[in-house]
Order: sequence, then C-alpha cells, then structure tokens
Amino acid sequence: MITFGETLLAATDASGVTYIVGWVIYVVLAAIAIWGAFCVTLVWMRVARQRFATEKDQSEFLDQLDEPLGRGDFESAAQLCADDPRATPQLALLALNNRHVGYSQVRHLVMDRFQRDVLADLEHRLSWVNTVIKSAPMVGLLGTVIGMMGAFGQLADNEGSVNADQLAGDIMVALITTAGGLAIAIPLVWCTASINVRISKLEDLVGAGMTRFLDTLRSALSGPSPGR
Repeated sequence: MITFGETLLAATDASGVTYIVGWVIYVVLAAIAIWGAFCVTLVWMRVARQRFATEKDQSEFLDQLDEPLGRGDFESAAQLCADDPRATPQLALLALNNRHVGYSQVRHLVMDRFQRDVLADLEHRLSWVNTVIKSAPMVGLLGTVIGMMGAFGQLADNEGSVNADQLAGDIMVALITTAGGLAIAIPLVWCTASINVRISKLEDLVGAGMTRFLDTLRSALSGPSPGR
C-alpha cells in the first residue's frame, strides 16, 4: 500500500502527481459521502417528527380535540396541540390562535404555513441530497480522467518501456474514484425515493387531518347546533 510520504517523494513525475490528486479526490468523495448520509438522516428524522405513525394515531388525536371544540373550549384544545410538535397539532394550534380572522382566512393561513414551513423545508433539505447524488459521480469521473491522463503520460514518457506498477497504479486511481462516486450516488438515489414517498404520505395524512379539523373548527365557531 502506498503511503502519503511515498506519494510525496514520487511527486516529481506524472505518476506521483496522479497519486496526489487521487488522494485529494478520495478525501473529497469521503466528505461528500458523509454529507449525503447526514442530509438523508436529517430529512428522514424530520419527516418522522412531523407526522403521526399511522392514520389511526392521528384520528385518535383529532377525537381528543373534538371534545373541547364541541363545547367551545378553544383554550383546552390549544393546550392539547401545544404539547405535540407534529405538523397536524401545530397547524391546528395556528388555526386556533388565529380563529378571530374568520374560517376562510384561517384555512388559507394553515395551508400556506404547511407549504412554506413544512414541505418547503423538507424539499430544501432534500435538495442537498440531490446535489450529492449529482456531484459524487462527477468527482469520480474527474478521478477517472486524472488517472487515465497519468497512465497515458507514462506511455508517452517511457516510449514503450513502461513501469507496470506505476501504470497499474494510475489505472487503479481511475477505477477506484469511478466506483466510489457510483457507490455514493446509487444508495442515495434509493434513499431519496423512499423519502419522497414518506413526504407524499405526510402531505396526504396532514391534508386529511386538517380538513377534518377545520370542519370541526368551523362548526365550533358558528356555535352549537339546535340539537346539541
């Protein structure tokens, strides 16, 4: 295995330069992989914090809200929402705190806040993952070009008398960086697809929950019906 010190000593020829650049690209690929894994983990956890585990869990929470809303106790309903950091309770809390502006305005405010503060935030974080997916193969391709340039440089400089070890080393740099870039991008593509499915489910779940809550809130704001 070639050490960094040996690489520096070999830097006087083209192969040495190729190895140095190869080490730099290895470090860059490692940094890209770490950043991509961090972003995926962050978005995954963010989605998990924003949604109920199942539709049944959300329905049970909304059932708890129905009781204070049914008797016009908005403060108790707001307290139930304040203790839960997930998207549906927080949007419900926003609606309760702004109920004085009227139902139509509250509905618009809630949907706008959901799009801007929840979905847009997730899409922004996910865009970093997409950047990693695109950049990792490009950096790997750069390593491929550098490695092949070093290999062809060996052939040109030695005029047929080629050091097989150095030639193999240059080609190895080209292959390792290519494989590294693809090894980073491919798993992240699968992770991104999975996260997009989870975000879509989050959007559907929150949309259904807020539709039910806003209908209940509209009934509560209009006062109890004669049959109550």
